Amino acid sequence: MEQDPRHGQPLTMKDLARMLGVSVATVSRALRDSPSISKQRRDVIQRFAREHNFRPNIVAETLRNSRRAPIKVIGVIVPEFVHYYFSTVLAGIEQEASSRGYRLLVACSGEDEAREAQLCDDFYRNRVCGIIVAQSKHTTHYDHFVHLVEHQMPLVFYDRICPAINANRVVVDDYKGAFKAVSYLIERGCRRIAYYGASLNLEISINRLNGYKDALYHYGLKPNEELIRLCDNRHDAEIITPTMLESENRPDAFFAVNDETAIGILYAAKRMGLSVPGDLMICGFSSSNQATSCDPQLTSVEQNGQEVGREAADMLIGLVEGTLSTEHAQKRIVRTRIVIRGTTR
Repeated sequence: MEQDPRHGQPLTMKDLARMLGVSVATVSRALRDSPSISKQRRDVIQRFAREHNFRPNIVAETLRNSRRAPIKVIGVIVPEFVHYYFSTVLAGIEQEASSRGYRLLVACSGEDEAREAQLCDDFYRNRVCGIIVAQSKHTTHYDHFVHLVEHQMPLVFYDRICPAINANRVVVDDYKGAFKAVSYLIERGCRRIAYYGASLNLEISINRLNGYKDALYHYGLKPNEELIRLCDNRHDAEIITPTMLESENRPDAFFAVNDETAIGILYAAKRMGLSVPGDLMICGFSSSNQATSCDPQLTSVEQNGQEVGREAADMLIGLVEGTLSTEHAQKRIVRTRIVIRGTTR
């Protein structure tokens, strides 16, 4: 028997057939446990496949068994399904991909690094033509992404990018969005602006924090570390906000890393009998459906997730079809804007 010639790349059924000295059809039948070949031969082929960590290409099997024309498949990984921004990005990816003859395999990492790595491996082994991914906020090891790049799998990050590799990416202008939002609050008379942000594992968190700080510096204000908190969800915001608002020098405004967190701040303030925007102003980031379902409605930085998704799909397809160079990583930036609503005056 020949040795595996593919140097770490996943074996195909054709490789197994060549290594075993049999036909591809025989391998296929053996792996499907077909009675058309002897049990002894089936056992030999199945054992050999297991020993060489062969995994069947589910996508290819589907296409071979389909009477329709073969489809082109893109793998998409989202950190959360039940999240306004990621759902709008997904809608944009689907819109662009579908219009150009591609289909999607979509999976959710659940903000879990191990699952994210497994999904990357599954997509790679099942021969998707490329992968679009937003990194989990808890990911600190990047071997699974490096593996994809080293094996020339077309890869595009959106929103949350991997800082360890120079990869293709589509992002919103997080820094400018935060800078404009905090500048707007300062121009409305706010001077003690609190910031609730996410883990600095994510580049978007770093960019939004820097935008917040630089806006303060621009207007001659010094960032106060007591007003900067790690908080990126409504539950935590409702817990920590009362303590901040009970302090002697309480904030007169809040800028939050996302709308969910901003709404947690809003309801904590309302339960304390404070007026928004009379006693304090609040600005979020996303301009999601939640921003218009609270009272008062939330001022927020609009991210335009559908445009991010369309750009990510367009970039990925360009890499797959060879219209974009793979020599240098591409970067596209989708601009943000502030949508003024009732939590600011």
